[in-house]
Amino acid sequence: MSVTLNHTIVHARDKRVSAAFLVDILGLGPPSPYGPFVVVQVANGVSLDYVDAQEAPQPQHYAFLVGEDEFDAIRQRITARGLTYWADPFHRQPNAINTNDGGRGLYWDDPDGHNLEVITVPYGG
Repeated sequence: MSVTLNHTIVHARDKRVSAAFLVDILGLGPPSPYGPFVVVQVANGVSLDYVDAQEAPQPQHYAFLVGEDEFDAIRQRITARGLTYWADPFHRQPNAINTNDGGRGLYWDDPDGHNLEVITVPYGG
């Protein structure tokens, strides 16, 4: 059997709010409860399992590979919400996109400060 990523746990101040934020921005189906988690499923079978943090969450980075049309729709939803996005992971280039590896990418923060990213071409692509 090959090794694949199945899920990751995302700590949040409010798992329902954070999971709803992600599915809204990415245009995914509604999250579902599973035990203490609220699960966000992405197309390649990987899930982000949100759980309420016992203390302030430590910001992490989550990157999503999307198509060109999805990228445009995601950027539009970010802009419609009045959120700042950046071309770089260090948040030095506000309201800009990057064209790394011949694709497009941008970063934005979720309600807990997690650094979210969408790219249209994998790194090294």
